[in-house]
Amino acid sequence: MERTDTVIVVAAGEGPALPDLPDSAFVIAADGGLDRALQLGLRPRVVLGDLDSVSEAALRWAEDEGVRVVRHPAEKDATDLELALDEAVALEARRVLVIASAGGRLDHLLSATLLLAAPAYAGVEIDALVGEALLHVVRDVRVLAGTPGEILTLVAVGGIARGVVTEGLAYPLRGETLQPSSSRGVSNVFSAPEARVTVERGVVLAIRPGAAA
Repeated sequence: MERTDTVIVVAAGEGPALPDLPDSAFVIAADGGLDRALQLGLRPRVVLGDLDSVSEAALRWAEDEGVRVVRHPAEKDATDLELALDEAVALEARRVLVIASAGGRLDHLLSATLLLAAPAYAGVEIDALVGEALLHVVRDVRVLAGTPGEILTLVAVGGIARGVVTEGLAYPLRGETLQPSSSRGVSNVFSAPEARVTVERGVVLAIRPGAAA
């Protein structure tokens, strides 16, 4: 099967206006994310979840438009976002962009953020727009375009990140170890239009707090 280049996963919740998104992307709506997707002018090809937060009007639109609707039971072992990410993996996506809200329940926000770095998605380049923040999952190496003076925080997730090297940041890391429970990588700053982050072992979340503002 030919790989899908970009999948956009839209989660439920409110958020700011977004930059231009690729027209060719395959869009998946996670439950109430269908309402958000339609507000953004996106046309999902799949909507899935237990469908407890999607509006009746949006669901009728999906059914009328022939969108594939995958209903899961309310008592399930995965969140709607995880089900959507699994769908993206099944499509053999090269890149996934998650659009999510920074509001709502803290437990949902925390679990969703950690989920992005799960081993199941190691073969996919994952980014996320969470409220006004832009997140990048860094395995091996990522080159990030930014603006000098922009904040970039690096947080180890899922375990210790070893051999972390940065270029293009005001406070360079040179083969350092980041602990998940440490604030060592918080509030670095772009010193150039590009930053390069390399991780020898482990996973790092690169967080840009105001990039989507």
